[in-house]
Amino acid sequence: MKVVVASNNPGKLRELQAILAPALELVPQSALGIAEADEPHDTFVENALAKARHASQAAKLPALADDSGLCVDELAGEPGVHSAYYAGREGSRDERDARNNAKLLASLGERRSAYYCCLMVFLRRAEDPRPLIAEGIWRGEIARSPRGSEGFGYDPLFLLPALGRTAAELSPAEKNRISHRALAARGLLELLHAADRA
Repeated sequence: MKVVVASNNPGKLRELQAILAPALELVPQSALGIAEADEPHDTFVENALAKARHASQAAKLPALADDSGLCVDELAGEPGVHSAYYAGREGSRDERDARNNAKLLASLGERRSAYYCCLMVFLRRAEDPRPLIAEGIWRGEIARSPRGSEGFGYDPLFLLPALGRTAAELSPAEKNRISHRALAARGLLELLHAADRA
């Protein structure tokens, strides 16, 4: 099944391709000339639905979107849905990531527990009244300083105590087995298979 992916984030697109192919034929919205949608909402699921509806309507294809972020307990769940622009919208993606990580480290005290949340949605068409929705939660804590060169976003700070490594110290294959996005994507595939059998 050909599906438009409502994202222009290269890291997210690589992960989704690795996790969901060959079950789904993913087409990035940028390949179809579709601009990113606004994300004006205060919840992951509303933002994911807005992105999926926008891409599906423009592409006239089923659409997949996720909205995800890092939620830090000591910061009452922040940066949360604002993770990508926690320290502002200026600059390239890499520059924003560096500022976001610096701001996060400066904001934290001793409590360092955190989790990545991914809400993934699938729409059969833009006006689909029954979107499929899956959630993935990946628990960890915030490291004292960045470590690793893989991944993107907050991965250099997201420490997995059981492994003794940050998400940025995992190989892409390791991350794509255990991450919040992997959990949500596998859940979504199960929902798709169940819907096909119904």
